[in-house]
Amino acid sequence: MIALLTGLMAFKAPSQVTLDVHGVGYEVLIPLSTYYSLPNQHELVTLSIHTHVREDAIQLYGFLTAAEKEAFLLLTGISGIGPKLGLSVLSTLSVRDLFSAIQAGDIEKLGTVSGIGKKSAARIALELKDKVARLHPAGEPAAPGSGRPANPLYEDALSALVNLGYRQPDVKEALKRIEKSGAMAQGLEGVIREALKDLAKG
Repeated sequence: MIALLTGLMAFKAPSQVTLDVHGVGYEVLIPLSTYYSLPNQHELVTLSIHTHVREDAIQLYGFLTAAEKEAFLLLTGISGIGPKLGLSVLSTLSVRDLFSAIQAGDIEKLGTVSGIGKKSAARIALELKDKVARLHPAGEPAAPGSGRPANPLYEDALSALVNLGYRQPDVKEALKRIEKSGAMAQGLEGVIREALKDLAKG
């Protein structure tokens, strides 16, 4: 299964992008939350990927942040909510707003998503209330004493940079410096950009 892709932005549209990864183009479906934060065409981007296998197709769903991917997986784990509807939720509500709506049982807010009726909204609030701890909205502080963010951002950045050919020990040192500077709040794309600058200094 493909879990992460780093490549050049060959094409982008509100619903999908094409990433050029070493000459191979991957078509990736995305929510608007990811689209609005994408870099320009022909620039480097890293997306967390969910590989959805159907009988007639293999589809890739991409997200700029680990929190978006976690939210998508939680949503699509609910009966009756498929990948298309999962993207619709993330295109309407930010992860932070989704987190708050589920915690508060705000069915009206969840019901603002196209394709989500009152029954589906109630089911989302009920089934995910005990699971939203897995959602890590951007900007939340690191867990005390962990030395790392509460979300998988560090591991995603580490994996992407190692895949680009950098030595793991060098990447870890660069990421430690970025953590200390507070730049982790920039999200995966921002962290990778900062790490590339740091690694270029030698």
